[in-house]
Amino acid sequence: MNLSHGISRRGVLAASAATAAAPLVLADPAQAGGGKHPQTYRLTVLGTSDTHGNVYNWDYYRDAEYDDSAHNDVGVAKLAALVNKLRAEATGPVLVLDAGDTIQGTPLATYYAKQEPITETGEKHPMARAMNVLDYDAVTLGNHEFNYGLPLLNLWIRQLGFPALAANAISVKTGKPAFTPYVIKKVSVGRHGPTLRVGILGLTNPGSAIWDRANVEGKIQFTDMIATAAKWVPIMRARGADVVFISAHGGDSGTSSYGPELPNENPTALIAEQVPGIDAILFGHAHREVPERFVTNLTTGEQVLLSEPSRWGMRLTKMDFDLVREKGCWKITSKAATTLNTNTVEADPKVLAVVRRQHEKTVAYVNQVVANSTETLSAATSRYEDTPILDYINKVQTDTVTAALAGTEYASLPVLSIAAPFSRTAVFPQGEVKIKDVAGLYIYDNTLEAVVLTAAEVKAYLEYSAKFFVTLAPGAPVDPATISDPAVPDYNYDVFSGVDYDIDIAKPVGSRITRLQIGGVDVDPAARFVVAVNNYRRSGGGSFPGIVKTQVYNEQQEIRQLLIDWAQARGVIDPADFFVKNWQLVRDGVPITF
Repeated sequence: MNLSHGISRRGVLAASAATAAAPLVLADPAQAGGGKHPQTYRLTVLGTSDTHGNVYNWDYYRDAEYDDSAHNDVGVAKLAALVNKLRAEATGPVLVLDAGDTIQGTPLATYYAKQEPITETGEKHPMARAMNVLDYDAVTLGNHEFNYGLPLLNLWIRQLGFPALAANAISVKTGKPAFTPYVIKKVSVGRHGPTLRVGILGLTNPGSAIWDRANVEGKIQFTDMIATAAKWVPIMRARGADVVFISAHGGDSGTSSYGPELPNENPTALIAEQVPGIDAILFGHAHREVPERFVTNLTTGEQVLLSEPSRWGMRLTKMDFDLVREKGCWKITSKAATTLNTNTVEADPKVLAVVRRQHEKTVAYVNQVVANSTETLSAATSRYEDTPILDYINKVQTDTVTAALAGTEYASLPVLSIAAPFSRTAVFPQGEVKIKDVAGLYIYDNTLEAVVLTAAEVKAYLEYSAKFFVTLAPGAPVDPATISDPAVPDYNYDVFSGVDYDIDIAKPVGSRITRLQIGGVDVDPAARFVVAVNNYRRSGGGSFPGIVKTQVYNEQQEIRQLLIDWAQARGVIDPADFFVKNWQLVRDGVPITF
């Protein structure tokens, strides 16, 4: 693919996407007087991450423009407008990178993965269309790129006009990187100035081995991000990279949401600290805004620049590097970063135009009516009290697994079901319920599985889930806003149906399940159950105990679609058909009221 400025985008050695501009010369008395101080040049690197299928500034669940309490905007169209503005203002070359999680996260992305999947000769992915207009230099694969399987991922990569990087995703078959590990781009730092060779290394998240086990097991293994950087950075330097940037899909906290069996999930600061030769890291995955952070490399003492641009296209990272060239070598003399708010610009019309038809088709799809609800069902309180809308998920999962196991050796076992309160804003309105309402309740593209657990394992699972709540001392106020531990996200709190239990949050973590019964009778710890669960959790996501077992049911049915199909088949959503209040929070054995 040759763009209008005549630069090939697919080669490992590629030129800058930015139009060459006059070099930036820092004010210097010696230079002004004809001294021997070297000329200073400016390189700008713009970064995005975790766009998650957002092109338009649109909330498909509300069928309205996106808005939040801070009045943020979202989408690649907004990012493109800001990138174009900065390109026009730049005094030197501009590179644009992305740190991953691109093709999952909105009904738009889901539609072109599930309802009308992209094809080799037909429909192009909306995120490929949008990102090609923005004209990235490279994108790193995030863990959510693997959600829809390798065939769709590889097709999306072929539709891009720029490289997709992931040095630590290794083909099991060949033992070599399954994707392009890095690129070295040649950029001209002045209209007739010298050439700068920019190395860009991509690192994806090793958690995909757990979260998308069904899609990658036996095909791709994920190596440690720190060790992978330590391997490739010297190679890039040896092959001529004057500066080295990393685009990493991993946060900077140094912690993981899973156990120690996999490499660190959020090692970006550790990479900067432990691997010499890195000038800056654009990172993502944590959905945080980190405008500028410096980490000292323990070997060289150099300051490595880090930045993370929030999520969904709300922010754009801007990194600026001043460089001089002395005796044939480049040296960075200063570096700085900030994040810019995309609500300061109007959406880029070219991006909107190339995705408009797909956006409108998605809007029409999610506004289809699937059933009528007899009353309003809200998820607002689902994390701290039993609600009909979460029981709806568990009812559909229970029915599906029960029907699938009829006539098998597991048919005699009671079926329990697990669901998490993914959304605090989901609502089934009284009257017409649309696909967007169901999609707003179940926002992830999980599939349904089932395993066999003993009652003892169920209790251990519930104890682990109950760490979601803070310890509430006698007499302490009961405030729903502060009742949960802010370190535990809502999606890592699960509730069960099919068994009755109390969670006593006056007791310490690990000793909170004070009642586990069926029909008012204590459950024998050795009793066995079939447990319906999503693939993320069954694969080990969240590190819940006992759930990573061989499935007794695994037909790769998407849970969101099952919820839609169940409603359509009946035409009516009535809590009387599925709501059973089976769990509650207590304090010192006394039920908590809200």
